[in-house]
Amino acid sequence: MTAPARTGRLVVLEGIDGAGTTTQGQRLETTLTARGRDVHLTREPTTGPIGRLLREYLAGRHHPSDATTLALLFAADRADHLAREIEPALARGALVITDRYYHSSLAYQGTGEDRDFIRTINRRARRPDLTLFLEVPVEIAAARRAADARPDELFDHLETQRAIAIGYRAALAALASEEQIVHLDGTQSLDQVADAILSRVLSL
Repeated sequence: MTAPARTGRLVVLEGIDGAGTTTQGQRLETTLTARGRDVHLTREPTTGPIGRLLREYLAGRHHPSDATTLALLFAADRADHLAREIEPALARGALVITDRYYHSSLAYQGTGEDRDFIRTINRRARRPDLTLFLEVPVEIAAARRAADARPDELFDHLETQRAIAIGYRAALAALASEEQIVHLDGTQSLDQVADAILSRVLSL
């Protein structure tokens, strides 16, 4: 008999810059790998050719840039991400953890582009099995970025981050009836946030 197809799970970590998605993604991968799970950790923008171009945009190397161009580039990078990394890992039965996904496009590019347009160009993207949004006030997130001595990027201005936080709330509220989205308090300690994330992921 032919073995049944294996299907993994797709978990998305979202939040404004400085919310801790990258740190928590790494911690989750370490914990689950130690438990013998097949885990694939990835991120957006990706390390692929379109993702590298996007990171140059975010670093301010290609000004001026408009929201429509960025929305299209992010959607293209996401399509490549799915084909090159996410779908193959899911097919082998892995738990895929991605640091950002189309929710980020709705929040970030949604500050300057119509969100219906962003939804349209991302409509072929696989729906995640679980999205975890780390709630952190913009002032705390900015302080974290400063403490880490991160170079400023395109969306790092405090007022822009406030607009993005509002965009996240609107985008996630619109998706709440279609997806499993969990809001977590990202101001807690690293261990507390990690434990809350692990609990939610294990429930899958």
